[in-house]
Amino acid sequence: MTRLRVVTYNIHKGVQGLGPLRRLEIHNLSHTMAHMDADVLCLQEVRKMHHREARHFPHWPDAPQADYLAPAGYHAVYRTNAVTRHGEHGNALLTRWPVVQHQHEDMSDHRLEQRGLLHVELDVEGRLVHVLVVHLGLIRASRQRQLQQLQQFIAREIPAAAPLLVAGDFNDLPAWVAQQLAPAGLVAPDTRRCATFPSRLPLVQLDHVLARGLTPVGAKVPRGMSWARMSDHLPLITEWRLMQEPQTC
Repeated sequence: MTRLRVVTYNIHKGVQGLGPLRRLEIHNLSHTMAHMDADVLCLQEVRKMHHREARHFPHWPDAPQADYLAPAGYHAVYRTNAVTRHGEHGNALLTRWPVVQHQHEDMSDHRLEQRGLLHVELDVEGRLVHVLVVHLGLIRASRQRQLQQLQQFIAREIPAAAPLLVAGDFNDLPAWVAQQLAPAGLVAPDTRRCATFPSRLPLVQLDHVLARGLTPVGAKVPRGMSWARMSDHLPLITEWRLMQEPQTC
């Protein structure tokens, strides 16, 4: 039996505030990632580059944010969801387990929102574990279609017996997300006290981790002003048990 700590976190591109009052939080986020002791960090709104912000902030990291945020010894996987005038951003996965392979699928539902799915296969003590990192749209009808696409991707790309984690910013509430993904056999831990948004006064849980083939152990959301300053979301920290693969004669 292996215990996995899986975190999902929308980092708001490493910058908080608006206009001339915006501040760079990527260095604080890096310090936080190093102390979470997570096996898998699923991140959304991660910048690969942004030329305007790099000119504005003198301490903007030279490396892409996924590489910069990865703690020592971790592997970083990033794929772009959105290309903008000054740069691009997307989903990332940071993990202490070896990465076997990864792929990306466009989930954009209309031209005003560029969304995507990141699929990473991990070698967890000799067993393949699939992880999907998603960031869904702002319109519920779009999210419903994106979750249908997600289930089609699972049916097409992931063996039915393989352990699977799905994490990200779903922009919707736990009951609706669970209902939509129940046909795929995905379950979530008890998150009744895990509001993640907005970070300064958390009222709702928009960030979720669900799994198939793993047993949920628990979930929590850290609180405090230091967390509220780093992003408009709070991270959701979940614990899971991965059972050993049954032996065959």
